[in-house]
Amino acid sequence: MRIRPATPGDQPGAYRVCLETGNDGADGTALYADDPHALGRIYVGPYLRFEPELSLVLEDDDGICGYALGAFDSRYFYDRYEREWRPRICAEFPEPGGDPRQWTPVQEIHRHYHHPSYFCPEPYECFPSHLHIDLLPRAQGRGYGRRMMERNLATLRRLGSPGAHLGVSLQNPRAVAFYRHLGFRELVTEGCIYMGLELR
Repeated sequence: MRIRPATPGDQPGAYRVCLETGNDGADGTALYADDPHALGRIYVGPYLRFEPELSLVLEDDDGICGYALGAFDSRYFYDRYEREWRPRICAEFPEPGGDPRQWTPVQEIHRHYHHPSYFCPEPYECFPSHLHIDLLPRAQGRGYGRRMMERNLATLRRLGSPGAHLGVSLQNPRAVAFYRHLGFRELVTEGCIYMGLELR
């Protein structure tokens, strides 16, 4: 397996990884069958576009099997997302109507396009950067996730970031343990568990 900087041409493979890890770390293909790219438009595409220096992919002979993505300044990233990315996907995917209790997972994500959350844990000045990573099962448990995270953390240190945060699903204790092992600590629970790591 090879870790390398992502390129724009990696978007389809990275979207597929996002889909196949999109059910709290498990395969979300069945949940998002009506729109397989629904999750990738939020959690992959903007990073490849706006943060190439913090976009890594993991690939083997069968293709892309993981990625590690991040943003140096979360508020600046979300501002660009709001101005340069969200208008297009909102125009293409209307906000769903009807009873929200009857919405499919795809409709819930399309609703998120129109009502995004830009939560950042405080104190922001201590953890302004953010990261996330997803690996397919064939790439898990082999040290590649740690290596990609360490590369992005090293990049953040070089760029002068004082710290980074990330969000972890409440339903994914394995991920919480992984980040604790990297030195992250829990900051707050706000829909998910936010964890932070000081870099200075």
